[in-house]
Amino acid sequence: MPKPRFSDVFDRLAEQVAADIEARATDDAVEAAPEDADNAEAAPEDAPPAAEDAPDDGAAGAAPGEAGPALAGRWRRRAVPALIAAIVVASLGFSGFLGWRLYEVHATAAAGEAALAAAKSYALVLTTLDSKSIDDNYTQAIDGATGEFKEAYSLGSAQLRQTLIDNNAAGKGVVVDAAVKSATKAKVEVLLFVDQSITNSVRSEPRIDRNRIQMTMELVDGRWLASQVELV
Repeated sequence: MPKPRFSDVFDRLAEQVAADIEARATDDAVEAAPEDADNAEAAPEDAPPAAEDAPDDGAAGAAPGEAGPALAGRWRRRAVPALIAAIVVASLGFSGFLGWRLYEVHATAAAGEAALAAAKSYALVLTTLDSKSIDDNYTQAIDGATGEFKEAYSLGSAQLRQTLIDNNAAGKGVVVDAAVKSATKAKVEVLLFVDQSITNSVRSEPRIDRNRIQMTMELVDGRWLASQVELV
């Protein structure tokens, strides 16, 4: 039987070592597999920190339900100043209208007072007459009249003048009461109660006539003049 060569022995040893290394590698692989599985299962538990570290994108990362309140907040921030501005404008407009209205009321009241005073004075001019100063009475009556009444008085004044002279007549008027019936800034109606005492050559005792007169006064060149005079 031939003796084994040292080369053959070395070859066997090499084969055994290779087999041992391969077996050891297989065992290591089998042992490492469960650890890898355990690491794979543990990985999801470590995932949340990464999600927590993600930057906040604001409205882009907000939940769909949060978009509504965000838009509503922006709308309110824009709408409130506009609403305040509208309220201010409306208040100024109302204040302007109120101021204008107060001015109109004041101006109308002032016109009524001025026309009432002028009507009282003119009623005395018409009811206070004297045959001795008939021309002065006529001049005053024409000066305080306008429009329709001025024309009517001018036409009838000649006949009135002659009647007063022929009868030596005189009259004196007293305004008992007067009030504004209606008024604008340029036209006022006045109702007057006037008592007139009349004397003449036939009647020595004065006769009292109680008259109710409606007089329309119009503002002409800054003066209140009578445009209509009626016994009512």
